[in-house]
Amino acid sequence: MNQDLQYVGHTFPIHDAPQKVRGDLKYLSDMKLPNMLYAKLLLSPIAHGLIKRMDTSKAEALSGVIGVFTHLNTSGKTYSRYRIVPDQELCFEDERLLTDKVRFVGDRVAAVVATSKETAKEAISLILVEYEELPVLSTPEQALQDQNTKIHPEGNLLHEYVLKLGEQVPLPKDCVVVETSTSTQKVHHAAMETHVCLADFDSSGKLTLWAACQGVFGVRTIVADLLELSYNKVRVIKVPMGGSFGGKQETILEPITAFLAKAVRQPVKLALTREETMIATMTRPATTSKIKTTVTKQGILAEFRVDTVLDAGAYATSSIDSTYAMSKKICKLYRIPYYEHSGKTVYTNTPVAGGARGWGAPEIMTALEIHMDAVAKRLGMDLVEFRLKNLVHPYDLDKASQISLGNACVIECLEKGTATFGWSERYNREPDQGRFRRGVGLACAAHKNGMYGGFSEHSTMTMKMNEDGSFTLNTGLHELGCGTITSITQIAAEVLEIDLDKITVMEADTEYGPYDFGSYGSRVTYICGACAYEVAKRLKERLLEWAAHSLQKPKETLVGKNGRVWVVGNEQQSISYRDIATTAKIKGNIDLVVTHTYHGTSNPGAYAVHFAEVEVDTETGRVKVVDYLAAHDIGKAINPGMVEGQIQGGVQMGIGYALYEEIRVGGDGSILNSSLKNYHVLNAPDMPTVKTLLIEQGGDDGPYGAKSIGEIAFVPVAAAVVNAVNNALGTSLSIMPLTPEKIMATLKSRYEARGTRHE
Repeated sequence: MNQDLQYVGHTFPIHDAPQKVRGDLKYLSDMKLPNMLYAKLLLSPIAHGLIKRMDTSKAEALSGVIGVFTHLNTSGKTYSRYRIVPDQELCFEDERLLTDKVRFVGDRVAAVVATSKETAKEAISLILVEYEELPVLSTPEQALQDQNTKIHPEGNLLHEYVLKLGEQVPLPKDCVVVETSTSTQKVHHAAMETHVCLADFDSSGKLTLWAACQGVFGVRTIVADLLELSYNKVRVIKVPMGGSFGGKQETILEPITAFLAKAVRQPVKLALTREETMIATMTRPATTSKIKTTVTKQGILAEFRVDTVLDAGAYATSSIDSTYAMSKKICKLYRIPYYEHSGKTVYTNTPVAGGARGWGAPEIMTALEIHMDAVAKRLGMDLVEFRLKNLVHPYDLDKASQISLGNACVIECLEKGTATFGWSERYNREPDQGRFRRGVGLACAAHKNGMYGGFSEHSTMTMKMNEDGSFTLNTGLHELGCGTITSITQIAAEVLEIDLDKITVMEADTEYGPYDFGSYGSRVTYICGACAYEVAKRLKERLLEWAAHSLQKPKETLVGKNGRVWVVGNEQQSISYRDIATTAKIKGNIDLVVTHTYHGTSNPGAYAVHFAEVEVDTETGRVKVVDYLAAHDIGKAINPGMVEGQIQGGVQMGIGYALYEEIRVGGDGSILNSSLKNYHVLNAPDMPTVKTLLIEQGGDDGPYGAKSIGEIAFVPVAAAVVNAVNNALGTSLSIMPLTPEKIMATLKSRYEARGTRHE
């Protein structure tokens, strides 16, 4: 398919790679404006309490301090950091700039603005706060049981719902019922760049924000409404970002930084340390999902019931949407006649949960695939055969949205992945009996391509042809460090048939750029890439129309390539893109520029099947992933090298999720590991070689048939690793992460139950 493509389907380096290698790329931390001031936050040291008294006098008296701010001299207006557009549903406005009631360790209590970072830090240490401590509810179970302690006035149960899909019918008496429970944990996004924001409120009343964010228009709507400014008086500029993984999707630092700049009428920069970023921004939500499946003895799913509890932490943000999202993933992957999902979203006195890579899919797919292994084992059925009987087929309807799943190639991923990995040989080999036990696991996964079917979905871009025949594409894109700008450039270059370096793709700027919802929801390639394709196609039509006028030939007889247009069969009769652009302006008095809004009309599934082999040391409980294969239904890889990089990065994060990473919260709400010295991610020496298998069948509406990869690459990893550990040990572990302590406790319990000694 499309074998003759010149740019799409080929690997090119990320657009700013040379600058990064040389250290020349300027991040927000590097920016400095004239007369710029520095802000520092005072964060709550306790998890729950009322502020009885504050003394800021010593801080205010410190030389170099410009202002000290608390709940007493800031707006009491509440807002939702999750909001993308005005009047958005499911956005609970429960957060203030600075609070008089702290709800977690890390809640914002005060802010100082000073002439230097050192002065701001010293001033923070001089603020005295007296708290009236309240009972701490550090788990959803505690929060639901304690009706007297209310984290928010409305109570601790933020939201609950029940989703029912399909019809219940009488089932054969010999059906098998299997129940499992899986818990996933709060984790830190661990982007290399911590959270930073820079704001300036100038003498004209204009607020400008420089933000390393995933949605400038979402930032603008929150900040402008909070500060009661007209939208045309607020400009948000996307700057280079040192990673996000969803951690910078929500508007966290921008409101307080904007307020401070407006209050002091000077530029203000607020930069968090790693510890502050870990405790005071947001985490991946912790969840518990109990699954009860009824299945026929032949291995056909009949009924599927799920009960999920999601820990929102201290504020609502996106947690309700995350809970809903979890309920709508499973039917993208398996054919289920009757499906029921109940969900509860619960406030706790713990760090705030929010958007994270996969948006609910890693949590529910981990629970699902651990469960599917349990069902197959209960039936005595081969793990692959059982899944093949129940996986969705191409062009099935998504039971939740009633939208086609498109050319869903998950079965092909499983079949080809099984053969490539040598699954049968590895799974059926004789179990290890010594200290080191090997095992293999697999997991299937589904995700989405954009927000169509659940939210408005469109993107607008403007492309203009410059006088020398080069092009500028003005977009609302946000490069997160994964190569978005490069892949969009490849798509446009393929349509225009011109070298990549002749196209400049601009990032989001609310003042000068067209509207886009932002870079999340696995929508960038599928929706924004399609918009780039369409706008380039329309501009090429205009280019060919003017070439036809210049060459005095019908447009249908012309072909364009490598920056020239010529008459088919007569390359001597040609005109360069440069001459087309110039003569169009001079002789035609026209500008070759096109603005196009692309509307999403589909949302096919994105699919993956991952295979892991692990080695478990039964003396220490340490797990090492020794081999890994990731099979992906990608539709069409726009840039294969970057696709493989995304998969490898997703696997690295997923292994950490399965085995190591966790924001550990004490019973008093204290954070037990608030730095990278005691929060463990998977390091390079422990990474297996990750092999990739790309299934490129196209068939959907993405540019050149492409589908998303950034989030789905992470979704099945933890389940594949957990299933492999259980295969190695003959266990049914399902509370993540599988730390050595948990593994050893399980082995000890098993040995004691058998009356044997652990040799």
